[in-house]
Amino acid sequence: MRVLLIGDIVGRAGRRAVKENIPGLIKQFEIDFIIANGENAAGGNGLTQEVANELFASGINVLTMGNHVWDQKEIFNFIDKEGRVVRPANYPAGAPGNGINIFKNKQGESIGVMNLSGRIFMPGNLDCPFHKADEILAKLKNKVKALIVDFHAEATSEKIAFGLYVDGRVSAVCGTHTHVQTADEKILPGGTAYISDVGMTGPSDSVIGVKADLVIEKFLTQIPRRFEVAPGLYQFNAVIIEINALTGESGSIVRIANNE
Repeated sequence: MRVLLIGDIVGRAGRRAVKENIPGLIKQFEIDFIIANGENAAGGNGLTQEVANELFASGINVLTMGNHVWDQKEIFNFIDKEGRVVRPANYPAGAPGNGINIFKNKQGESIGVMNLSGRIFMPGNLDCPFHKADEILAKLKNKVKALIVDFHAEATSEKIAFGLYVDGRVSAVCGTHTHVQTADEKILPGGTAYISDVGMTGPSDSVIGVKADLVIEKFLTQIPRRFEVAPGLYQFNAVIIEINALTGESGSIVRIANNE
């Protein structure tokens, strides 16, 4: 199976990029399943039901989240009911929503999607993602072969360590959060596809999606500013992963970087 995983969707430009790029990629690469990080899709912070529905209508099968999962308070009204939204699994017990779910691709083959958050330089008192992954994988034994992990984290070292830790036990570990696509895509020794960060799908003339002048002013003055999503042209960052549905091993991972 071929899985398209789209980097953090930011605001209206990101949603436009999704609509304009997905059809061509499905046709060109015969994509079977689409995952996207949607934690910044609604105005740059969080996710609403309306925006989620818009992205699902664009062809996305699953939306993963991150540290901005709770920014739009409306998410508490639908995250328990919407199985296609997967939030970090290592939030403490009692948090609404699910951190892992199993889906079917176009051919009816099972594919699991897990979302985890790193802890280095990240807000919140989260459970250990390494231990949480062990816990989930023990429960999933013999239930699904193909399993994609969106590891939403800041520190490259934590992402690399996690990828090596679960190598051979999941199909892919794709980093999100930094909004900057890395060039370290590879297949690890155990057959797990890996990339430190898939990148950003959002406004290209920006500082990771935000109006550049606001970010520069904050760096110069150290005075807090309300950030706004930048307007204008977009960039579309993603990876395509080819997975053996019978074994769960990945055969290739390819970066996509399209600009408007």
